[in-house]
Amino acid sequence: MKDGLGAKAVQRMAESLKRTVPGFPKPQFIAEAMDGIEELELKDRVRYLIRVLNTYLPEDFEETGDILIRLKDRWLSGDPDDNLCGFAAWPVIDYVGEHGLAHPDKALEVLRELTSMFSAEFSIRPFIIEHFDLTFQTLERWTADPDEHVRRLVSEGSRPRLPWGKRLPQLIADPSTVLELLEKLKDDPSEYVRRSVANNLNDISKDHPEKVLALCRRWQKGASPERQWIIRHATRTLVKAGHPAVFGLLGYTENPQLDVQSVDVSPKAIQLGEAIEFEVTLQSTSASAQSIVIDYAIHHMKSNGQTSPKVFKFRTVNLAPGETMCLTRRHAIKPITTRKYYPGEHAVEILINGNPFGKAGFTLSEGKGP
Repeated sequence: MKDGLGAKAVQRMAESLKRTVPGFPKPQFIAEAMDGIEELELKDRVRYLIRVLNTYLPEDFEETGDILIRLKDRWLSGDPDDNLCGFAAWPVIDYVGEHGLAHPDKALEVLRELTSMFSAEFSIRPFIIEHFDLTFQTLERWTADPDEHVRRLVSEGSRPRLPWGKRLPQLIADPSTVLELLEKLKDDPSEYVRRSVANNLNDISKDHPEKVLALCRRWQKGASPERQWIIRHATRTLVKAGHPAVFGLLGYTENPQLDVQSVDVSPKAIQLGEAIEFEVTLQSTSASAQSIVIDYAIHHMKSNGQTSPKVFKFRTVNLAPGETMCLTRRHAIKPITTRKYYPGEHAVEILINGNPFGKAGFTLSEGKGP
């Protein structure tokens, strides 16, 4: 991903600024921006380019803000087939969060203009921390903005636990102001915005599950299919955690009556890069039909000899009274960048509506991998 802020991005940034600022020293900017950037990772490249921009933009942020607003119409977007082409605007937008804090009114105006270029979800968070009331008054106005990118900034920028973004301790402790914003966006016509609303609620559910469940129950009354989707997506962490109240909310059986007759794994020993296949046989012991969510957890060996579970989605099934069902799944244990595997005893555990219903072990040994 860091290649999204490489030579091509710097060239586009420099040319866009040259088109916006008379006499802008494009060759000098490119030389300074590229000096050592290849050695940096993605977030460090963002920070470095912000420092470079600061040496070429006016010290007066009000003047710089006007330049950045004009820049939008002169911005070179790059190759539309390049999934990383939007990254070039990232340091420009995050510049505002770093150097515009003393001018919040102007800075928020700039972020509203620029957010469609990349998303100002990271840049707006310092304003939430430093200028809480002003920023939330602005976000409330933006819930009715005609631009879906601006409305999406409302929900994404206010996520208490936004990945890669600054945590917002005040909103983690009390999400009530965020919930007021999401209330206005729950039926937004844009799927882009609705997905962000769901992700924000999912963040909040990690600290305030009962608040999110209460809100979802209220939203469920007369809910459109689109709002029902938000509810399902917003409660996915609660489903994984097996929160007892979430399954009834989503239409599943709250206290399933089941007999898991067997959980089998084969082969019993594999090398890294190979796969296991597991089979679970379960029987309904209820006189009524049941709807259940089946997940599974792989208990991975850690360096300290303990195991740690990682939950994966499996199946949603409907069981007739007394019905027996056999389900199978293949799961590859292969090298990935986000996990280090250790040899030893691992296990597959079956989770039904978040609760454990049986486990089977297998041994992992080091292999050559792919």
